[in-house]
Amino acid sequence: MARLRSHPIQTAGDDALIRSLFAEHGRALLAYATRLTGDRAAAEDVVQETLLRAWRNPGAMVNGKGSVRGWLLTVARNIVIDRSRAKSARPAEVAENPTAPPTVRDHADTVVDSMVVTEALNGLSDSHRDVLVQIYFRGLSVAEAARELAIPPGTVKSRTYHALRALRDAFGGGQLATEEVAG
Repeated sequence: MARLRSHPIQTAGDDALIRSLFAEHGRALLAYATRLTGDRAAAEDVVQETLLRAWRNPGAMVNGKGSVRGWLLTVARNIVIDRSRAKSARPAEVAENPTAPPTVRDHADTVVDSMVVTEALNGLSDSHRDVLVQIYFRGLSVAEAARELAIPPGTVKSRTYHALRALRDAFGGGQLATEEVAG
């Protein structure tokens, strides 16, 4: 049974043709592909694919329409366009890093910390808690918090100082009280 081929049987003349094409047009083809891709390695792949297509279709270059270099450059441009379209059609590849932590972290520590902070804030006076909420949670400046609370800026600074000091004491002198929960 005869085998079907998508291209004619390779001959020594085809090899010589490809070698002469590469010798004559290889540098220009590589420079053009590098300019199109911006990557030397990708450009080398484009040149290789271009010469492979020339090897599979030797009659297309000698049909009397235009120059051989023009045909090679057109094929290279089409290959770059095809690769670009194929790359944009599929999602970006992400390298897997086995040493990286899992993307979904355990949020138990965050929950415990927020519970401890909420409890400590509830232990403050209303005036101290209001100042801390304006400064730290809403991100307002001292002047903005003073306008919002209708008190002088000096009072905002003083209440902030005393509120932070009270929180520090509630946390045991700078250490979080999570030891009770974890313990």
